[in-house]
Amino acid sequence: MTLAYQPSFEELGTPLYEVTFCVVDLETTGGSSQADAITEFGAVKVRSGEVVGEFQTLVNPDAAIPASIVVLTGITQSMVIDAPRIDEVYPSFLEFAGDSVIVAHNKSFDLGFLNAAAARLGYPKLPNRSLDTVALARRLVRSEVRSLGLRSLAAHFRSPVTPTHRALDDARATVHVLHGLLERAGTLHVTHLEDLLELPTARGNPHYDKIDLARGLPRRPGVYLFKDRHGTVIYVGKAKNLRTRVSSYFYGDERRSIGNLMREMQAVDTIVTSGELDASITELRLIHEHIPRYNRASKPPKANHFVTLTNEAFPRLSLTRKLHTGGEFALGPFRSRRAAELVMHAIWDATRIRRCSGRPGSRSGTCAPAQLGISVCPCDGSVSEAEYTAELRPLIRAIGGEPEAILDPLVDRMRDHMLALRYEEAGWARDRYRALAAALERRREWQEIQAAGTLEAADRTGEWVSIAGGRHVRSWNEKDGRPLMAVPEPRVATPVPPTVALAAEARLLWKWLAQRGTRIMSADGRLPDLATRITPISEL
Repeated sequence: MTLAYQPSFEELGTPLYEVTFCVVDLETTGGSSQADAITEFGAVKVRSGEVVGEFQTLVNPDAAIPASIVVLTGITQSMVIDAPRIDEVYPSFLEFAGDSVIVAHNKSFDLGFLNAAAARLGYPKLPNRSLDTVALARRLVRSEVRSLGLRSLAAHFRSPVTPTHRALDDARATVHVLHGLLERAGTLHVTHLEDLLELPTARGNPHYDKIDLARGLPRRPGVYLFKDRHGTVIYVGKAKNLRTRVSSYFYGDERRSIGNLMREMQAVDTIVTSGELDASITELRLIHEHIPRYNRASKPPKANHFVTLTNEAFPRLSLTRKLHTGGEFALGPFRSRRAAELVMHAIWDATRIRRCSGRPGSRSGTCAPAQLGISVCPCDGSVSEAEYTAELRPLIRAIGGEPEAILDPLVDRMRDHMLALRYEEAGWARDRYRALAAALERRREWQEIQAAGTLEAADRTGEWVSIAGGRHVRSWNEKDGRPLMAVPEPRVATPVPPTVALAAEARLLWKWLAQRGTRIMSADGRLPDLATRITPISEL
């Protein structure tokens, strides 16, 4: 089932009767595309079941033709001595083939020689889409024929041309095989090129009979929802092309989880979106709404975790599950307590912030971390508030936009460990750097996008997005027209996103804004700084 949507004709794909196929066959001096050469080209162009052109020529391979090849093909050295060389033939073949779909019987052989010739002549690989009649026959008629060889298939489909190991004859025979296979594919409702190209990979998928669920889906960006027999959403995914992506599940994915998913799936719902960003955000929201059991990797966490600074005379780091408004410092949200602890340990390594929790002046001696010299301890009353503020300053600077204030000490620590051949400790320092740098980067991105206020931007595909207060409000596409825009509700600014779901959404928005080709069209606040970034540890 699909949600209400009327696809346009251009979204339905390319009907097979509109496709031009170029059926190719080559004769060569041997089986290696790198060591051997082409001796004959044969190609037939067909469209709507009719032949629209033929191409045939012998080729001088500039090498001796082995006796076994002469016996097989009948092509002798004297026949090719005056023939044009490959540098003359190949451009003519490219012009003949044009942008048609290349078809060959065992296409890896023919395309291997064509691409090897292209490389030697300074051409790029053939950009044309291609189809292998061997793979297609394996899917459609394997149980009906003795073998999948061209001679066997030509006889099976009663081709008037018998393969002779000469290029043009074999190409003509392959045309008849192709037409027979297309007729068989039609019984599986394969009527468009995109479905035909995917059909060979089906490999007898046990759930292939459910492919009818994908037949009427639009070829547009969007989100698909797989449902079980109870109507429960069991998987949510996104796609640039809904029909192609959903159909791909029936084409030979052998992962056990996919097999179980397809066994349970009984219905498909789709939501057409204005573009890829809209699809990504819709997918994210639906996963957090439905928590489908097969979306294991993106399953929302049970709780959000933050690294915060306590509100007391001598602040210390604390792990919390809620973001308290008004706090000057916060990093997160993190998907797990372990991830949050990694950032906390990174800050401890980079600063001498207290690690104890006692009241200032409440004990006669210093705590263990202070005795080791890795932190200060106000518990014994020996540290003034001014002195402690100086210890906090690197962290405050980092939060305020100077991340190197606490990242540089981690780099120094890592290098010291490496010089001392303590590689395990160096690895810990590297991991903590990465975790802290990512947390600071995400915080900066969130605050930049919030400071932009209500922002509108468009990418090169024509997708427009409206963002307000760091949140996605609406997407639309230029060709669909601009929708009525609801006035976004004012939201209280927060130092970091309050939930993992909102953080993931903000990350998607930032990456989209920062990609090449996206233009910010308007903003009622400060334009976000999309160029600044924290240097990855690999570039130091």
